[in-house]
Amino acid sequence: MKKLMMICALLFSVITYANAQQQGGGPGRGGMMMKPEDRVKQLDEKLKLSDDQKTKLTVVFTEQAEAMKKMRDEMQGGDRDAMREKMQKMRTDNDVKINAVLTEDQKKAYKTWQDEQRAEMQKRMQDRQGGGNN
Repeated sequence: MKKLMMICALLFSVITYANAQQQGGGPGRGGMMMKPEDRVKQLDEKLKLSDDQKTKLTVVFTEQAEAMKKMRDEMQGGDRDAMREKMQKMRTDNDVKINAVLTEDQKKAYKTWQDEQRAEMQKRMQDRQGGGNN
């Protein structure tokens, strides 16, 4: 349970940071809220997408970006727990849409890549927490 809460908090903080970057909070460094075209390009490098898949995923990522912006605007200064729940549901729904476009082999590669990304995020968070205790 503690790990699940840590992962949720981590994902929430990454999304919040990515949103700040997208709104001009600093130089763009990529992350979860890249432009839809950049996200498709990133997935194409990992999964070798067809042109049809690229088109469909661009639509999925564009819809997600618009929904995230709308949610951020609505929840400005609001209940963070409610926002976290909505974001988690949106992320889950988005993964379902992405997986619907992918082949079986691509789904496996996508899952592996997601797991690697989560592990990398956790490591960065642990490094930050450990570095602050010195």
